[in-house]
Amino acid sequence: MKKIALATLALSLLASPAAFAQQQHSHQGYRYGHPQNQVVVKKTVTVKRNHWSRGKQLPPSYRRHVVRDYHRYHLRTPPRGYQWVKADNDYVMVSIATGIISALVQAR
Repeated sequence: MKKIALATLALSLLASPAAFAQQQHSHQGYRYGHPQNQVVVKKTVTVKRNHWSRGKQLPPSYRRHVVRDYHRYHLRTPPRGYQWVKADNDYVMVSIATGIISALVQAR
């Protein structure tokens, strides 16, 4: 039993200098002992959010997303000459002829 304890102690003493060895640092980014200025480029994403309001005209590209099953989305029946359109994350009631917004509902 003593031999096993002495062998374990000897191995731990031999392995300890390896644990405390200094890490090698690369000199990349340094010139003449001084750090170089590094440029960090961050990519940003710009989200263009349209703020719809009553009386404004909805662009023609949005008018083709017509909501036919408006009761499914808890929307009221549009009057004659109007239709519900999904624009971004909103439901917009627009005039079929002119595209003028008459009502807005946020999607759930």
